[in-house]
Amino acid sequence: MFEIIASASYWILVVLWLIIFWLYIGSLRVSKSVDKTIAALLLILAIDAFRTLFESTYFGLYFNSLFGFLPIGVHETLSHPSLMVVPKLLNIIAGLLVLFLLIRHWIPREMHQRKAWIDGLRREKQIAEQQREAAEVESRKLQSVLDAIPDAILITDTERRIVATNMAMQRVFGYSIDELAGKKTSVIYASEKDYEQQGRLRFNLSAEEKAAPYEVEYKHRDGRLFPGETLGVALREAGGEVSGYIGVIRDITERRDNENKLRLAASVFTHAREGIAITDDRACIINVNNTLCEMSGYERDELLGSNPRILHSGLQKSEFYQAMWESLVNRKHWTGEILNRRKDGRVMADLVTISAVCDDDDVVQHYVGLFTDITKIKENQYQLEHAAHYDELTNLPNRVLLADRLMQAMTQSQRRKNSVAVAYLDLDEFKAVNDKYGHSAGDQLLIDVSKRILSVLREGDTLTRIGGDEFVVVLADIEKMSDCEKLLLRILHAASEPIVLDEYTLSVSASIGVTVYPQDLVEAEQLIRHADQAMYTAKQQGKNTIHIFNTVENDAALDYRQFIQGVRLALERQELVLYYQPKVNLESGEVIGFEALIRWQHPERGLLSPDQFIPRIDNHEISVDIGDWVITTALEQIRQWQRLGLDIAVSVNVSPRQLQAEDFVAKISGWLSDYPSITPNLLELEILESSAMSDINDVSKVMYNCLQIGVGSSLDDFGTGYSSLEYLKLLPAGFLKIDKSFIRDMAEDTDDKTIVSAIIGLASSFHRTAIAEGVETSQQRRQLLAMGCKFGQGFGIARPMPAEKVPGWLKEWKSKPHWAD
Repeated sequence: MFEIIASASYWILVVLWLIIFWLYIGSLRVSKSVDKTIAALLLILAIDAFRTLFESTYFGLYFNSLFGFLPIGVHETLSHPSLMVVPKLLNIIAGLLVLFLLIRHWIPREMHQRKAWIDGLRREKQIAEQQREAAEVESRKLQSVLDAIPDAILITDTERRIVATNMAMQRVFGYSIDELAGKKTSVIYASEKDYEQQGRLRFNLSAEEKAAPYEVEYKHRDGRLFPGETLGVALREAGGEVSGYIGVIRDITERRDNENKLRLAASVFTHAREGIAITDDRACIINVNNTLCEMSGYERDELLGSNPRILHSGLQKSEFYQAMWESLVNRKHWTGEILNRRKDGRVMADLVTISAVCDDDDVVQHYVGLFTDITKIKENQYQLEHAAHYDELTNLPNRVLLADRLMQAMTQSQRRKNSVAVAYLDLDEFKAVNDKYGHSAGDQLLIDVSKRILSVLREGDTLTRIGGDEFVVVLADIEKMSDCEKLLLRILHAASEPIVLDEYTLSVSASIGVTVYPQDLVEAEQLIRHADQAMYTAKQQGKNTIHIFNTVENDAALDYRQFIQGVRLALERQELVLYYQPKVNLESGEVIGFEALIRWQHPERGLLSPDQFIPRIDNHEISVDIGDWVITTALEQIRQWQRLGLDIAVSVNVSPRQLQAEDFVAKISGWLSDYPSITPNLLELEILESSAMSDINDVSKVMYNCLQIGVGSSLDDFGTGYSSLEYLKLLPAGFLKIDKSFIRDMAEDTDDKTIVSAIIGLASSFHRTAIAEGVETSQQRRQLLAMGCKFGQGFGIARPMPAEKVPGWLKEWKSKPHWAD
């Protein structure tokens, strides 16, 4: 079977190659005239086909004869060695022929085509390079355009990885282009949650929906968050597939701030407590807030379109508004107070600030006015100013306004070459009216007197009340002294006229001191002091009179001021000291206490007794300071003696001014509380009889109040004043001290002896204890004891001594009292 198939296959190959050879020969005839190279190729193929056809025929005959399908002789013939060479020669010839044809026709063509192909590749490469360069140019142009855009731009792929950005990304987000390349956009979101949320919201929408801007909170490279307005667009291929996204991000922080400012401005405009009006450049109102409507009483529609002159009150001159517009034109700003009028006609005071709003060329576009209603403030200010400058009781100018009026009058006097008179007026016996009829009657008297004085003054004159019952009158434009004197007399008579109050008729007079400027060429305050000094002189001259200031009085006043300053310095420098004089029982010699007597250790004049300086300060305020010092020093000395085992009572002298101080009793109570070891009865007050008589009611009240806290008192120098049984009855003094002037001469002067005896009798009758001052001899001691006076003090017992000598003296005295011979 194999032999059959093998034999048949060779003949099938012969037929096939014959057909192929025939096709090649047919194609060769056609292509020979078209393309020689193709013809040569076909010829090579035909030769190869002929060679294969020959071999197939040869081996077909060979194997068929071998297998017995042909005569065996054929096999033998074909197996002859000479014939076996034929196929090989045919292959060699065919190979050489094919090689010739390839060299002759195919290789040159292939070389030519290869050259053409290489040239084509070069051309294609050149074109590609040109296209690449053109693409790079276009890319740079596009990048330049992107970088020129102030908003941040980023391009991502479909996975939201950043592919490209512009320079604004670095400015907006702080990242460089290299830092962002390839990273996911989550790096620029406030949080991973926001990144995912925006992915769900923005990256599954249609192109139309993505085109709508939206706001997102982004994160800067430094960690701070900022709002960004984003415009997202999907990038699509030609077929419509999404290939990526492009996002444009604008930092809207400034816009947000501006929007907030605008909202705040709108809120301020609407809710401001100040009125606001906006006008155009012609001052026509284009907007107002509700507050201005409420302030002015006008409706909004009534104000819109009108000029701000609708609010003018007419109380300010045209020059005022001219100055305002000059400021607006030159400085684009004005602030001041305007008196406007409400719709109902009431005047209101407004603090107004107007500002011009200009464009970039400094051309006014609008005016903005801010109105603050200060009507109540002005009313309060007026009340405060009135209270600060006017007396509450009489409504007259007070001391503050007096200084201003006097300065104006002095300035005017210099211009007009005339004079100014300053009159200091004090009502005589006014205190008696207060004491007898009460303070309300005294107040009404002051009101009526001030009205009467005002009625006789000229228009340019000024009447002021500077306190209590004291007034100062400034008489301006005095041409002649005689005119001034007439005015002063009219004032004196007006103040002295009786005043009917209910069923009482009150009568007072006035003492007036006067100085004239520029004859008295001093400052305003000094003029008032000079007039005050002249008034005291008028008092001394008998009251109800006028006294003109002169330089002699001025010298005396200057000397007095220097003296007071010296006393003040003595107090500060601790030059004042207390000496102590014992008070004893004239019969037994028992020491009942000491009187504290002040001394001044003057740095130049030596040790001064109280008679050398105390009388000059009695009516001065420094007497209160000195008196306070005496009491506190005495209390401290009592405590020091207590530490030595001595319980010594001390009496101190009290000045009239100190006694009349409102807080006198409270101060004593406070001082005693500072010394708890001292019982109040160890402190005694010595009050001059003349001081007690000057204001019997007040002094009596003070003495009673002191007695309630355990501090007793004595009437000093009794018999030298206006001794009265009624006064003695009213004053709760435990001791009456007989003045030493009566003791000194009672041995020779029967009148003095009678007075002493009478005082001792009064003391006994009113259950008071009499103490004799100035006991210097044994005879005086015996006389006093004979008349019933058991207590005394004086040089005959002991001279005043420093505190440190008291313990030694007491020891010596107790061992054996040494009465003076």
